[in-house]
Amino acid sequence: MASRAAYPTTLAQAQGCDGSAADGELSQDACDLLPAAIALSNDNNDRAAVSRDFGNIVQGQPRAVLKPGSATDVVRLVRWAGKSGQKIAARGQGHSTYGRALIEGGIVIEMTSLNAIHHIAADRIVVDAGTTWERVLEATLAQGLTPPVLTNYLGLSVGGTISVGGIGGSSSRHGMQTDHVLSLDMVTGTGEQLTCSPQSHADLFDAARAGLAQCGLITRATLKLVRAPERVRRYQLFYRDLASLAADQRRALQDDRFDQLQGAILPTGPGRWRYQLEGAVFYDKGSPPNDGAVLGSLSDDRNTAVITDLAYHDDALAFAKLEALLRSKGLWSSPHPWLFTFLPDGNAEHLADEMIGRLSVEEIGPLGRVTFYPLNTRASGTPLVRWPDGNIAFCFNIVHMPASAGAAGVGQTLSKNRLLYEQIRGAGGIQYPVSALPMAPKDWERHFGSAWPKLRDAKRRYDPANLLTPGYNLF
Repeated sequence: MASRAAYPTTLAQAQGCDGSAADGELSQDACDLLPAAIALSNDNNDRAAVSRDFGNIVQGQPRAVLKPGSATDVVRLVRWAGKSGQKIAARGQGHSTYGRALIEGGIVIEMTSLNAIHHIAADRIVVDAGTTWERVLEATLAQGLTPPVLTNYLGLSVGGTISVGGIGGSSSRHGMQTDHVLSLDMVTGTGEQLTCSPQSHADLFDAARAGLAQCGLITRATLKLVRAPERVRRYQLFYRDLASLAADQRRALQDDRFDQLQGAILPTGPGRWRYQLEGAVFYDKGSPPNDGAVLGSLSDDRNTAVITDLAYHDDALAFAKLEALLRSKGLWSSPHPWLFTFLPDGNAEHLADEMIGRLSVEEIGPLGRVTFYPLNTRASGTPLVRWPDGNIAFCFNIVHMPASAGAAGVGQTLSKNRLLYEQIRGAGGIQYPVSALPMAPKDWERHFGSAWPKLRDAKRRYDPANLLTPGYNLF
């Protein structure tokens, strides 16, 4: 496990002192400024628990950990940090892959302690940022409701996915989770507590959604709800080649055939791949979809198609079976040097085919995959969610799950990720910012493109001392 050299501060700078305090201790000057109401933990076990993330690639050991009992605790901590020079990172479920929510020598806020569900109405739910999407779904389904977009893995926190965008099976039709946020309660980098929405503090609202937690920390979110279907019919269709898969995916997207549309390129042996379209249709009991109409004119190998039918709740939690399998094989805690990108529609197959040619089955692993499927970019209106030009973009995600991965192998994969990213970027593609690869401030400026000036201005307004979330290395 290697420390990330790219962190923008030394320990002394993070402390706001000369670095003479013992490792794991705050300086006396900093402690003198600490309000009595803030209960920071300096326990080695607490610090170690937040020193790594799901990626298990980099490590960042904080000086202390806060487990807030309320948003007021976050306000107090941020105001103290502004006086003492401490950097701050909020941590949800710790599912970043490259240490973005880690912090070397500063303070980690464990948002899992803010996990209350406050209110459910016919069209919305109000939850704390540390709540997982699984808990949100359980609460809303009891009322016959659901968020329009759920992540494939529901063990992620609401605040965490809103900070990056939040993508799921329904994104092909309904955009990102950030497109269904009605308002956010935030603590800015100056320690001000604000509620932002399209009508109030709209600049902060736009900077918070997919803004990588640079301008404020989300403490509570009001999310849109829609009526939940009762059942899901899921279709797994298989193809002889990538061109056939992409053609049917485009046809299905344009025809709105599926409520969820995804796909994958699966390793089957040395130099051999299987091409899969996965679509789902929502319905209520008594009105199942017509399979012939759903699958009509598609060119898959119909003899190999797999069609399943589940309750909406069970379908949404299906990833839990894969999680259990990965845990049983020790792959859940292994390094995850994953790369997530969006390819331009015009050259998606060419780019994907070229990059697949550079990958070996061994480095992907028998349980790994390359996801490949189209999205309607017009379905998303979040300013900081970046897309290639055009109305359609293809997700291209390399999900490495090698049977074993030593430090040298992980380092090689990270270097390859960077080269692949540069190729994708040069061809008009975009990174989905949860990838495992190093990024410099100039990279982020190029990533956000025309939206960069507004994010930069919001950063100067709401976090002028640059206290928040240094792990992204944006500013």
